[in-house]
Amino acid sequence: MDAVRVDAVRAVLIDVDGVLTVSWKPLPGTVEALRAVRDAGFGVALVTNTTSRTRASIARTLAEAGFPVDAGDILTAPAVTAAHLAERHPGARCALLNSGDVREDLAGVTLVDDGGNAGEAADVDVVVLGGAGPEFGYAALDRVFGHLQRGARLVAMHRNLYWRTEDGLRLDSGAFVAGLEAAARVEAEVTGKPSPAFFAAALGHLGVRADQALMVGDDVESDVLAAQRAGITGVLVRTGKFQPETLEAADGTPDHVIDSFADLPRLLAQ
Repeated sequence: MDAVRVDAVRAVLIDVDGVLTVSWKPLPGTVEALRAVRDAGFGVALVTNTTSRTRASIARTLAEAGFPVDAGDILTAPAVTAAHLAERHPGARCALLNSGDVREDLAGVTLVDDGGNAGEAADVDVVVLGGAGPEFGYAALDRVFGHLQRGARLVAMHRNLYWRTEDGLRLDSGAFVAGLEAAARVEAEVTGKPSPAFFAAALGHLGVRADQALMVGDDVESDVLAAQRAGITGVLVRTGKFQPETLEAADGTPDHVIDSFADLPRLLAQ
C-alpha cells in the first residue's frame, strides 16, 4: 500500500474538514504539520467541499486557530461551481439551495429567489445544490423537483453523503442529490470533489502537474481515489469521516494510509 514514491512531489492538496479540523477545531498536531510542510518548500492548496462558508471566512477561522494560510490558499466547491456555471451555463438563472451563505464565492452567477412563487419557478434554468442543513426540508426539495421536471439542469457542488462533527456523523446533500436524480430522471453535474475539473483547477492554481502533487483526505472515494484517477498521489488519513469498513469496501486502494495529517511531514521526508 505504501510503495508509491513521494520524492517527486512539489505540492500538497489538503482537505480541511476531518483532516486539519473537526467542527473547525484543529486536530492534534495538524497546525505544526502544516507549518512543517510549508517550511519544507511545498506548495499548498486547501481543497474543500465545504459550502457553509466563503473562502475568506474559512481562511480567517483557520488563521485564528494558528494555521499558516490565507484566502489565496483555499479552493472551495462554490468557487469552482461559479467557474463551471460561467463556462457551461452562461447567463443562466440559478436557484440555490444551500446551508450557509456563499454568495460571495458565486460572483457572476445570476441567483433567483424562487421562494415558492410559481411565476418565478418557471424561469429557473439551473438548480444549484450546496451542502445540506435545515434548509433541505420537504417544501424546498419539492420545489427543486418541480424545477427539474420543467427542464432545469441540476448542478451539485458535491455529492458527499455525510461529514463528521464533534457530535458524530451528519447527513449531507449527496443523499438528496441521489434522490432527486432518481425522481426527476436527471444526472447532476458535480463540480466539487470528486469531479476531475476540481482537481484540475487545484493543479492549475498551484502550477504543478498531477504527478508532482499529493492529495490528503479523509474520504477514500471523493478525496483519495478521485485524486488518484486524476494522476495525483493519494493519502488517506484515519481521522474525520474515516471508517475501516469504508476503506475495505472502496473501489481501489489509496497510495498511502497514515494515522493523521500530523504524520505527513514524515511521509514527505522519505
